[in-house]
Amino acid sequence: MAPTVTRLRHVRPGWVAVELDGHSWRTLPAEAVLRAGLSPGVELGRERAAVLARERRRLAALGVAGSALARRELSRAELSERLQRRNVAPRDRDEALAALARAGLQDDGRVALARAEQLAARGYGNLAIRADLEQRGLPGEDIEAALAALEPELPRALRFSARGGDGAGSRGGVRAAQALARRGFGEETVEAFIAADSNSG
Repeated sequence: MAPTVTRLRHVRPGWVAVELDGHSWRTLPAEAVLRAGLSPGVELGRERAAVLARERRRLAALGVAGSALARRELSRAELSERLQRRNVAPRDRDEALAALARAGLQDDGRVALARAEQLAARGYGNLAIRADLEQRGLPGEDIEAALAALEPELPRALRFSARGGDGAGSRGGVRAAQALARRGFGEETVEAFIAADSNSG
């Protein structure tokens, strides 16, 4: 015969102490208790216990992902990798990531654009930005949209050179162009920069 829930007691925000057959059993997330349908007088049979276990795993996965996102925005792939390192099962990972996306707490498009803008402001070209976004596991369409939203490369290259970034401004045309290439600016942009630098000289 399955044990019977005899008492539920609120112990702290979001957590409930469960008593079975008159004895203390476990302290569980209130949401898991609610979703499993636990209440005094209800038997904790195999099916209800399975629901409870599944809900506990789901909430644990959400907790890990939510804590990571509280520190900084991450791509879906980065979050999935963190959950995997914490031994969260694939199904629970997928459910947690889908829930975060539905709530708007995780968005690959937003991550891609924010990171692209950050790198562009630091003087990186589109090739370097693309490589960084790909390394973060962001989808191709989000990478393309982020790059398309950036200011064109040439004005960014001119600004970077004027600031003397990576020695670009102080070394003249060819060395400045080499500095831009190292920062991931495209060949066309570097050629346009050399032409603009020659015309200004």
